[in-house]
Amino acid sequence: MAGFFPVFFKQYWSAGADATITTAKLGSVLSLSSLIIAVLSPTLGVMADLKGAKKAFCALFMLIGAACCLWMALIPLGGWMQAMWAYGLAMVAFAASCVFYDALLPSVARGVQMDDASSLGYGLGYLGGGVLFAINVVVLLKPAFFGLPEGDAGQVLAIKWAFASVAIWWLFFSIPLWKNVPEPASEKRSLGLWPATRESIVGLRRTLRDIRKDRNLFFFLLAFWMYIDGVYTVMTMAVDFGLSIGLGSSDLMTALLMVQFIAFPSTVAFGKITGRFGCRKPILLCIGIYAVTVVLATRMSTTAHFFLLAAVIGLVQGGVQSLSRSLFGHMVPPGRTGEFFGFFNLIGKFASIVGPLVVAVTVLITGNSRYGMLGLLILFTAGGWLLWKVQERPISIATASGDQL
Repeated sequence: MAGFFPVFFKQYWSAGADATITTAKLGSVLSLSSLIIAVLSPTLGVMADLKGAKKAFCALFMLIGAACCLWMALIPLGGWMQAMWAYGLAMVAFAASCVFYDALLPSVARGVQMDDASSLGYGLGYLGGGVLFAINVVVLLKPAFFGLPEGDAGQVLAIKWAFASVAIWWLFFSIPLWKNVPEPASEKRSLGLWPATRESIVGLRRTLRDIRKDRNLFFFLLAFWMYIDGVYTVMTMAVDFGLSIGLGSSDLMTALLMVQFIAFPSTVAFGKITGRFGCRKPILLCIGIYAVTVVLATRMSTTAHFFLLAAVIGLVQGGVQSLSRSLFGHMVPPGRTGEFFGFFNLIGKFASIVGPLVVAVTVLITGNSRYGMLGLLILFTAGGWLLWKVQERPISIATASGDQL
């Protein structure tokens, strides 16, 4: 989705529109979808704890997201408004499903095992995404080999197939979760839908109070808000950034494939070093590399430069995501995983409102796409400074042994 949607949105659904206006549209839909999930995440998390239905809610939003991917495969030329709706809803559904998916982590593993599980999960996600992306790139480059027409018509059908294949892939690879991961036993009385909704809204105040009392957790969430904003903005707008400075579509696709396949082993490797260095120090390293990368991005002038930056991003992108989730998982009170991971996802998505909006506004004001990414340096610097103040809690030998809950 990150590879094909920005290109197709600019060249097919918004055909003939100015590149700067298209960038602003893309940034706007990303910000709006992030705002929606930011509002929903905490309530959804508390509700999942109250009803003991993390897997059920995860399945519901997975189905909504897959349906939106199929919708994108049906949108005609010039249908930029439909495309924005479908993409925005798919983003909301994916993020909502991740609230419940992440909340399952502490019930599956803990201690150092949680670090390994989180990193391996992200790593396999990058590998799987890379495989599907590679298949779709081959179909795009050789449409006739797969029975599609030659030329532009075949490429349009190939990209529409790519959107449909995301839905199929998503549904198929969710099966192991539904079959093999048990629903965690709820420590709270299960409630009906409407009572759970009322209780979840009331419970938000308690969660906020508890977070404010825990200075360490509070500082971590502030830090996460800052640096993950920059990470997500780089992820979601890198292709549009490359197009805006004149790079070819095939080169951008190749760079994205590099990120996917480099991220798999590097993310797994980050999970292996936490036993010695913990989670905080590797995250700080990743933030520093991101800060240097956005500065160097303003000086890009060749395809080789873009490939080099893509390789560097691939080395740290999965690590910063997986270890942030793991570090937070160590701080979550037992029995309240959905509630707290709802806030974790709220922070990530609320932060994502700022980054794309900063890029969109900066590009509109300056008329130069290069300077939009440079503004993210402030977010990485502030996030790194706040994370430096977080004291990582030691993991006891019993917990680190890998015993499951």
